[in-house]
Amino acid sequence: MGADRLTVSETSERSGFSASALRYYEREGLISAERTTGGQRRFDRAELRRLAFIAAAKHVGLSLDEIRAALATLPTGRSPTKADWRRISNRWRSRLDAEISALRQLRDGLDGCIGCGCLSLQQCRLSNPDDRIAPRGPGAVYLSDVLRPHDE
Repeated sequence: MGADRLTVSETSERSGFSASALRYYEREGLISAERTTGGQRRFDRAELRRLAFIAAAKHVGLSLDEIRAALATLPTGRSPTKADWRRISNRWRSRLDAEISALRQLRDGLDGCIGCGCLSLQQCRLSNPDDRIAPRGPGAVYLSDVLRPHDE
């Protein structure tokens, strides 16, 4: 095992992920570590790039399954190249464009209503008298699907 390997605490410090998150991502097959003879994890420095990718993917809103599928397309045995990352990130472009559009609509609608179906604003009495939107479900029912929380 080379001296270029990082301990859990070093990897945590460099990546910004907690040690428990690193162990979880390893269990989920998103990153890998080797073990010392004493059973301690050692991460190759290339795992820092995978962790940066995971952080970016989470910000974009990808689920762990989507992150796992994207990481599975990366080469094993070598650090991913700029072309590897470009290929993956290009797949996110339409998703990001949709999210940007939805955020603009949300921003532009905040002055009047955020589309929650509540009766708390004066305008809601006009847009949603007698709370007729309630059967559509809880929460911000008019909020774009792109901006709704996704279960993993």
